[in-house]
Amino acid sequence: MAPLDTARSLTIRRPDDWHLHLRDGAMLAAVVADTARHFGRAIVMPNLVPPVVTAADAAAYRDRILAHCGAFSQFQPLMTLYLTETTDASDVAAAAAAGIVHAVKLYPAGATTNSASGVTDFDKVRPVLETMAEIGLPLCVHGEVTDPSVDIFDREAVFIDRVLAPLRAAVPGLKVSLEHVTTADGVDYVTAAGDSMAATITTHHLFINRNHILAGGIRPHYYCLPVAKRERHRLALVAAATSGSPQFFLGTDSAPHLDTDKQSACGCAGIYTAPNTMSCLAHVFEAESALDRLEGFASLHGAAFYGLPTAAETITLVKRDAPVIYPASRATADGEVTIFDCGVPLYWEVDTSQ
Repeated sequence: MAPLDTARSLTIRRPDDWHLHLRDGAMLAAVVADTARHFGRAIVMPNLVPPVVTAADAAAYRDRILAHCGAFSQFQPLMTLYLTETTDASDVAAAAAAGIVHAVKLYPAGATTNSASGVTDFDKVRPVLETMAEIGLPLCVHGEVTDPSVDIFDREAVFIDRVLAPLRAAVPGLKVSLEHVTTADGVDYVTAAGDSMAATITTHHLFINRNHILAGGIRPHYYCLPVAKRERHRLALVAAATSGSPQFFLGTDSAPHLDTDKQSACGCAGIYTAPNTMSCLAHVFEAESALDRLEGFASLHGAAFYGLPTAAETITLVKRDAPVIYPASRATADGEVTIFDCGVPLYWEVDTSQ
């Protein structure tokens, strides 16, 4: 959809978030509106404790999410299942056929928050993957190895060589999304892989590199997994996001944690970007003279990959004369959650006056 005035406003179809963490309980109640306010749909990650592993788990979690959406009734949580070595292929197929589940998430065991139930032996999940290929259900992959001998900054590139490429060769019809891609290696692999391969790109990885986490002190609110990499990798992500390629689309990986858990001796991995993501994206795309491609990245490419219709509704982003001020944190019943600070003034915001 063409801009109304590329200097001051931009109307796009309502965006979707293809990788989102909403948590549960008090955290869910506090944060879901920050996504539902602007987004039409979101692929919701299943790494709760205990994880979402069956169709019944997914349906119950979806109901809990919807119960907290309030005035934002247009929001549709798209549920996923957590792949384990005991996942039942028939349950996955039934959940997909019923419209309950839209993807399955692969976590290598121990790769990130609440991933202890993940996969260690890929031969044990091959029947599930083959069923998914037959029915066209995408696999969302957390692309890091957990081998302690591999440097944390190299774990995505090693995962592609050791796990992802062999997995796709073994199940060639499988649709795969490399979630929260963070490296030029990942971008290059996805680009070369063809239409059955895609990748989500987060809001925060478009802004931060590893210096933001460590230079001048440890900054826990920039710590996430996959960890931010060198500047050359960030630039590769910006180029991919703004390229117009349908293989790359928005997955914020917005992942709220209480400040007490982030600012601790072993801080949790995750950055909460839901409240200001659209402002951040408009800033990046404008800087790259690519505002006309923002709709593709945020609203069109993901829907096409998942075989879903694009939104009929629209939102309008407007550019203000003064920087838009976002709160520093979101209050929950259990404490504060810090909102992502992208480090630069943001002038774009979603127009809520319409």
